[in-house]
Amino acid sequence: MRTYTLTCSLILATGLLAQDDMSTIWETKLEHRIEHTGTGTEERGFSYAADDKEMTVFDNKTGATKWTGRYKDLTPKLNKVDELIPFWESDAIFLFDRRTGKDQIAVLNLADGKLLWHTDKYQNLSDENVIYIPEKDGFAISLKERLVFVKAKTGEELWSTDKFKGVAGQYVATPDGKMVMVNFVPSNLGALFTGFKNQIVKIDLSNGNILWENTYVGRAERKVISREFLYDLDVAGDKVFLRMNGMQVYDLNTGANVYTAAFDYTPDRLVGAPAGAKKFGVYHAVAEPVVVGDDLYVLDMSNKKSQYVKKYDRNSGKLLWSSPEIKEARAIPNMYVVGDKVLLQIGGNVEAQAYIYKREPDGQGGWTITEEWRIWRPNVKPNGIQAFNTSDGSLAWDSERFRKGITNAVVIDDQFVVCSGKELYSMDIATGVEKFVVPVAKGGVGNADQIMTYQDKIVVIGDKGVSTFDMKTGNAVASGKYKKSDLEDHEGDRMILKTAGSDIACFDLDNCSYKEFKARTGAITSMSTDGNFVYVYDKKNVTKVGTR
Repeated sequence: MRTYTLTCSLILATGLLAQDDMSTIWETKLEHRIEHTGTGTEERGFSYAADDKEMTVFDNKTGATKWTGRYKDLTPKLNKVDELIPFWESDAIFLFDRRTGKDQIAVLNLADGKLLWHTDKYQNLSDENVIYIPEKDGFAISLKERLVFVKAKTGEELWSTDKFKGVAGQYVATPDGKMVMVNFVPSNLGALFTGFKNQIVKIDLSNGNILWENTYVGRAERKVISREFLYDLDVAGDKVFLRMNGMQVYDLNTGANVYTAAFDYTPDRLVGAPAGAKKFGVYHAVAEPVVVGDDLYVLDMSNKKSQYVKKYDRNSGKLLWSSPEIKEARAIPNMYVVGDKVLLQIGGNVEAQAYIYKREPDGQGGWTITEEWRIWRPNVKPNGIQAFNTSDGSLAWDSERFRKGITNAVVIDDQFVVCSGKELYSMDIATGVEKFVVPVAKGGVGNADQIMTYQDKIVVIGDKGVSTFDMKTGNAVASGKYKKSDLEDHEGDRMILKTAGSDIACFDLDNCSYKEFKARTGAITSMSTDGNFVYVYDKKNVTKVGTR
């Protein structure tokens, strides 16, 4: 039976109240255009803005310039720069000039702009080819034919090896002072690598010796815009755990396979790439493995026509059971284990990222170039909700309610809340019976694009704002109506929505009130890691605004 929880006398907080503007902490006008930006943490204390000829580093607290300079004055051979790659941990920034026929690379100290080193030895590098390793204060640089390791402060090459192909990806330090790393093929050099194979290695970074190597299943990647790794590497006791499309476990001392509970999965044709996309990726189409004590639950998506939940003993890798088929699920973004049930969200929101570059005639004999770094959450069908018993993998229940649509599903304590886009459903975890059904329209911000949890509330990010609902009862709590916008960022009790015209609104999730900042179209915004500030980069201006 469908039941609606009504709140007759509730006046949604803030929905009809006038909103304040974000307070301006400071505004700084630079002497050059802003084409590249990097926002340092409040603890670090500085950020940068740059164009192809000049760069400025400014103080986060005051906006005052710490240093500014033209590349031709800062470096021996660079007049213009095509790309900047900051390595905040090492206080260094790589500058690339690719227009001379041979890439020129200069590395500056971010804090004062002084030249650390310069080289033209390394070609076709990008942010994928270089990683900073703080344990050795050096950079691992991946080339077509070898991996080299250089000192961060001087660029001195300490060693190189041709036994590691591809790019050094995520790594983990081991108790004996060595490192375990995996490799991957970067997008800019994919066609150049010969003899590439998936490698996981234990390496001595003092001399480059490979102590052991093995292969892994799947494809190691980083997101094309936000750059997070799409896998996780960990060492526990005498085992190495690689979470990538399941779990792969190796002996730390020998590299031998302990067990593999993983599969190959590529989200082909789940979402079409936008026009002009030079880089594109689809992520979080398969839920991560779930560990409960000594139990490991993994989604097996190796077959495109049928999928399974599998339960393993986490220590030995023994398969304990396999569920009945989950037929023709193109994506399963969320899996939860609550009590004696495994809950699956079939279909719904995944994540897509793209770098879009368009070069179009301007009608006057020239060209107009537009660049866009887009992150969005497209919806994938078919949709459904299923639950399996943790004891033997048998199907516990299957809800037909969501065949027409799901945004996503969340669990907090013993509550399983699923959003169809138009309604919130609280499902009984044991039986699948609906405890309450609430139209998201009661929040006053249109249909839901996504739901999240905050304290004891469900947060609805809608077409036109943010609203909250009581997790236990489904009662509407608060609402802040805004213009058509998308989720830009969130941290703690603060959430940023951004319009297509670059205006931003920062919502207080305690009451859904918000403060607004009206920016020019195309402005870049960056929220501080503590959620207290937003940096707005626009043409030649940098503005720091407060969110509280």
